[in-house]
Amino acid sequence: MDPEFGKSLDTSKNSWRTSLLLAYQSLGVVYGDLSTSPLYVYKSTFAEDIQHSETNEEIFGVLSFVFWTLTLVPLFKYVFVVLRADDNGEGGTFALYSLICRHARVSLLPNRQVADEALSTYKLEHHPEKNSSSGVKLYLEKHKVLHTALLILVLLGTCMVIGDGVLTPAISVFSAVSGLELSMSKEHHQYAVIPITCFILVCLFALQHYGTHRVGFFFAPIVLTWLLCISSLGIYNIIYWNPHVYQALSPYYMFKFLKKTRKGGWMSLGGILLCITGSEAMFADLGHFSYSAIQTAFTFLVYPALILAYMGQAAYLSQHHHTSYQISFYVSVPESVRWPVLIIAILASVVGSQAIISGTFSIINQSQSLSCFPRVKVIHTSDKIHGQIYIPEINWVLMILCIAVTIGFRDTKHMGNASGLAVMTVMLVTTCLTSLVIILCWHKPPILALFFLLFFGSIELLYFSASLTKFTEGAWLPILLALFLMTIMFVWHYATIKKYEFDLHNKVSLEWLLALGPSLGIARVPGIGLVFTDLTSGIPANFSRFVTNLPAFHRVLVFVCVKSVPVPFVPPAERYLVGRVGPAAHRSYRCIVRYGYRDVHQDVDSFESELVSKLADFIHYDWHRSQHSPHSEEDVSHSNESTSECRLAVIGTVAFSGTPAYEIEESMQPASVSIGFSTVESVTDVIEMEPVHAVERRVRFAIDDDSESDVRTNMELQLREELQDLLAAQEAGTAFILGHSHVRAKQGSSVFKRLAINFGYNFLRRNCRGPDVALKVPPVSLLEVGMVYVV
Repeated sequence: MDPEFGKSLDTSKNSWRTSLLLAYQSLGVVYGDLSTSPLYVYKSTFAEDIQHSETNEEIFGVLSFVFWTLTLVPLFKYVFVVLRADDNGEGGTFALYSLICRHARVSLLPNRQVADEALSTYKLEHHPEKNSSSGVKLYLEKHKVLHTALLILVLLGTCMVIGDGVLTPAISVFSAVSGLELSMSKEHHQYAVIPITCFILVCLFALQHYGTHRVGFFFAPIVLTWLLCISSLGIYNIIYWNPHVYQALSPYYMFKFLKKTRKGGWMSLGGILLCITGSEAMFADLGHFSYSAIQTAFTFLVYPALILAYMGQAAYLSQHHHTSYQISFYVSVPESVRWPVLIIAILASVVGSQAIISGTFSIINQSQSLSCFPRVKVIHTSDKIHGQIYIPEINWVLMILCIAVTIGFRDTKHMGNASGLAVMTVMLVTTCLTSLVIILCWHKPPILALFFLLFFGSIELLYFSASLTKFTEGAWLPILLALFLMTIMFVWHYATIKKYEFDLHNKVSLEWLLALGPSLGIARVPGIGLVFTDLTSGIPANFSRFVTNLPAFHRVLVFVCVKSVPVPFVPPAERYLVGRVGPAAHRSYRCIVRYGYRDVHQDVDSFESELVSKLADFIHYDWHRSQHSPHSEEDVSHSNESTSECRLAVIGTVAFSGTPAYEIEESMQPASVSIGFSTVESVTDVIEMEPVHAVERRVRFAIDDDSESDVRTNMELQLREELQDLLAAQEAGTAFILGHSHVRAKQGSSVFKRLAINFGYNFLRRNCRGPDVALKVPPVSLLEVGMVYVV
């Protein structure tokens, strides 16, 4: 997302006009899935477990359950609580996880730096206080097993969202098309619905590469038309068939329903819960809109329309006691408008499916950014709208699975059972994570978080338990998908962490790099060498292996670390951390490039040119800093011989203007400076400072004008020489030095670890996109260094 666009959007979100416009636009993106649930809720509920009787106790009980479920979960839980737990305006499972990781040290991500906390988007909800929440925080930070459990919980929610991406398009389109059953015979109907559904699904997935922004203009009007349609039908059915149906909104009818139906009524909750499918989209798509827009759209339009739709269907069914297989949305639609409603329903189901497909792409991209998913090709379909992405491999896998579900299940009942379990699992994960946010981020009393967890968790567990009873009737599918995806994600994340630990333990010292020279038969060749590594300090082992096999390296050497930080976006002005590796004469640098989990990664051409630009800005800044820190020529030459890595500076996007960027000092060795100048006439003051990691002595002194001008002239010459070297190296060409890794479990490892590493991870690594492909490195500029990781 363009930060300038985000800032301008944030400043205008306060106006009602903008909020109403965003609320209108959110209809097409956020509420497509939720608004189409009336198509299949009653049909799934009365599929098998309960029967619609003359007393109407069943239909009124179901209506009461639907009303209170819609009121408590989407309205109270999401609109009034969960939507406030945003991460810089972003929502979703990973947003909650990153929020928790910033307030407590529970992240398992490698190469974390103190410098990351200086990011403007790394804001904390409140300043840490000594209250009851600190006990929970300390307990979480102390037990490493809880860090893994938290990650597994997040991955479970992520996998269920992906599973929902398979099931929602299938059940939405199938339910909409099944309206044809009232217009043709049963024999023709069973042979027509499946092919038509599959055809629509194929078209839907085939159009994904164009991006939702191409047809997004039509999304909101379709959903708005659909909501007005179902609410109008609801009002008509209430007035015409049963004006007293509003009495069923009383909770009394829920207890009456359960008392009569007992086990069958409890099992039928697996169908009732489908009324809140799509509620998670309100939170997941928060970054596209604003809190007030989503709140306004749901509270004043979507929620009343859905309640009227369900009441209208119940009013109609209370006067028509058919057998259960004839209960569907379309029987309550007057025959004169049935065909227009069918067409609008199909369009609305396509819109709802589009929203969950886009959400699946987005969450896989986030997982990939946080090293929890193998690298896949990500295409950004819009330059203006952030988050609009397309992943070809995932798209076609989703299409195949959707068609397989449609052909395999062939009815709403099994699809509803599968979708219901996936939805409730995601909601339970969100409830657990939000409880932690209430304690750790909002610093509320733990009793408040416990109340939130128990109240909403008990409602969701009730529905979850009902879904689990349908394991053999379709609910096995999301569990199977989740186990398969979690295995892939956890193995990939585990191996990535182990590779980082191996690199960390096998890095070589800076003295080794500085000792390389002609005396050892090492040559410096023209050009820029970009050595990619996960390390934020030290010299990676793959570079030492490279020099051992090819005794030469480039005149300008840059150790590049592209890392993800637990924030949604990193402003471009704060993306690059640049510093020297060794003295200035060695022409070696370190560049840490930081991305958020929703950031767009640059292609190699713009990255290469921007990196050189940042190096030039840093060289300007570094010499400028030296020039404005009073010292003598001897001090400059001595500091240039230092064998330590200097401090890292944040280099912004604005061209260098003489104003220093802010500096980060962490894990750096202090230079021991001895001052002895014959030209010093008087020492004005001596200041000793003791930073956290080291002792630094700052000496101020006075020198005469001639000496000062000589120092500045010498520094300007060295600055010009260093910039000329950088320009000459850029013209000579850039080489990308990447590690080509093979990971192997160490001797004595368990059978599970050997299977996961030797077969699972290496299979995924061979069949996913390599780092060179992900960076779009030209083959002519690529140098791969073979590395065997024993973990």
